[in-house]
Amino acid sequence: MTPFYKMHGLGNDFVVFDGRENEVLLDEPAARAIADRRRGIGCDQVIVIERPNGDGEAFMRIYNADGDEVEACGNAARCVARLLMDEKRDAFVNLDTRGGLLECRETEDGLVTIDMGKPGLGWSDIPLAGEMDTAVIPLQIGSQEFVATAVSMGNPHCVIFTENADRVPLGKLGPQIEVHGFFPARTNVEFVQALTPELLRMRVWERGAGITQACGTGACAALVAAHRRGLSPRAAEVVLDGGALHIAWRPDDDHVLMTGPTRLAFIGDVDLSSLEYRG
Repeated sequence: MTPFYKMHGLGNDFVVFDGRENEVLLDEPAARAIADRRRGIGCDQVIVIERPNGDGEAFMRIYNADGDEVEACGNAARCVARLLMDEKRDAFVNLDTRGGLLECRETEDGLVTIDMGKPGLGWSDIPLAGEMDTAVIPLQIGSQEFVATAVSMGNPHCVIFTENADRVPLGKLGPQIEVHGFFPARTNVEFVQALTPELLRMRVWERGAGITQACGTGACAALVAAHRRGLSPRAAEVVLDGGALHIAWRPDDDHVLMTGPTRLAFIGDVDLSSLEYRG
């Protein structure tokens, strides 16, 4: 049996394995089987904590629900940072990911702040299929025309501003935009409504996971995009389906800080060999 933590950040939920002492080797079918909400444990992402291979105190490996390994997940980073800080009895930890090194700290009120680093704003950073202005991208989806802003937060994001985020047919538009030809690595999709300059309402379609309650990197991308489009200052509260995150884009070094809660739902054990692996 292999122990795991079931955790979530604002409803964006994870199955977290600690593979530092006893290696946990997963491939795409295994991650997909674990994430299956009917035949597996069920989650948006599967996380494996591994021994550090760089400057961090641990390496975080991330699999989306479709089994693809991805670069970044802000809500998962907060959850893993919470586990490591509790283990160390320290308010600081450095966490390494495919998207880069993340500096994590506990706030005075028990939340977790992640320094997500600098956003990627060039077309090749996202990446996009060709050179274009990433702040204003004309996007045709069927008969509908949108203006998108592309941002990389270690993973690709397509941010679209709308008058009413709650009325957007996200389940229809999200999967079409995710695989649009502009995005060769596919993309996360955020529809964002500026309620006030310092309060953004966001709904998200996550690449490889679908509609989720929250997306930390997506909230960061939304704030960066809103500031680039003149809709927000460099800090705002982003309200997602599962709750709110505070995002700040520091002017001195261009790093984006994300602050929010984490929750441990339960601890369990799973026989990985008994999972139903499906194509």
